[in-house]
Order: sequence, then C-alpha cells, then structure tokens
Amino acid sequence: MAHLINNVEILYPRINQCYRFDNTENKSVPCDPFEDGAKYETKFRMDKDQAKSLYKAMATAYAERREKSWPEKLEMPFEQDDEGKFVGKAVLKGAYGKDATAKPKQYDAKSKELPTDFKLTTGSVGNIAVVFVPYNMRDNGVSLRLKAVQVTRYQEPQSAASPFGVVDGFELEVDDNPFEVQTPKAAKQEAVSDDIFEEPKKVVKKAAPAPKKDADLASIVDEWDD
Repeated sequence: MAHLINNVEILYPRINQCYRFDNTENKSVPCDPFEDGAKYETKFRMDKDQAKSLYKAMATAYAERREKSWPEKLEMPFEQDDEGKFVGKAVLKGAYGKDATAKPKQYDAKSKELPTDFKLTTGSVGNIAVVFVPYNMRDNGVSLRLKAVQVTRYQEPQSAASPFGVVDGFELEVDDNPFEVQTPKAAKQEAVSDDIFEEPKKVVKKAAPAPKKDADLASIVDEWDD
C-alpha cells in the first residue's frame, strides 16, 4: 500500500514536530505527540493529470481492501481550488494508543536526510511518500498516511508585506554600524637616509644664539600648528 506522490507543490506543512488545532487561538500549535488531535501533516497541490493518477491508485487500494458492507465507489478525495488545481492531504497521528509514531523523515533532492527540526515551507516542491489506508467509518475513503517528504525545490520563507502605501512623515534614520571597524590612515613615513648607518661626525659647538624677540617666538609657535 506504499505510494509515491511526485512533483507536487507543498502547502502548509507541519512536519518538524506534532501540531494540534487550538480553538482558542484558532490556529495549529506545537504539541506533545500524545495530546488529543496531535499529528504531522501537509497539504499538496496537483494538476488534473496528477490528481487522476493518484485517484486511480487510491481507488485500486480501496477495492482490494473493500468489505461487502462498504460503499462500492470511492468518492472524490480532493478539493479543487480557484485555479483549477486539486488539493490533497497527507496525515500521520502523533500516537496510536500508547505508542508515539516515528516523525516523518525529510530529505533533500540528493536523498540526504535533513535535520529533524527542518521547517518545510509552503510553495516548496517535492515528492511525498505515503501509505494507503482504506477505511469505512462515518464516511469511507483512503487515508494518505504520511511517511516522508523529499524536497526538490525549497521556497525561502516570505516576510509579510506592509499593508500601507508610502506617505510623507516619520522615517527611520539608521545610524552607522557601531561594530564597523574604522581603519586608521597610514602615517606618512619619512624617507630613510643611508646616513644613519655611517659613523657619527664630530659636532663643533657653536656659541649660543642671542634670544629672539617676541615676534620671532610667535612665528615658531605658529609653525607647530602647521
């Protein structure tokens, strides 16, 4: 009853851990595998030909397992969206009885196993390994029990777009990066003369010059600022 669903668009995957729907928050939230409603799941979108092929395989599995009291026909198991695509869903409960289920594995295009906390994203493309489980309870059908996903094209997470247009007013001023290292300019180096390697010459002492006037002193001080 194992089956591969190939080259489909991934929708709302929750595979990195168990999730359950929280009525208070009105959304799916992470949970323990033994909590009520805990499951791993992902929806996927297919074109018409893919949907027909998958339906035929599911119908065959249903017919092979069908008991006399079961309805003869397998009803349409997929929803159709506004673009004419067909949407299916693969699910694995967090636990069956007292035993937690093994988390569905995720692989890259080269069949290398991805980290256990890898978060698949809506819009990615991949292959989904499932097990067909025909049933007849309040309704009848074939469950697609999720086993693994191979990611062939990963969609980077999209940040939420601003709902506003551009108007005049406050604009955030970004300061320079405080961690940016300012590289000092290299000091100008004086040319090195070969004279420093020669023997020092005798210095003849001269008579000390007469003190300069205040004007001369002022000119010397000015030179320090040059």
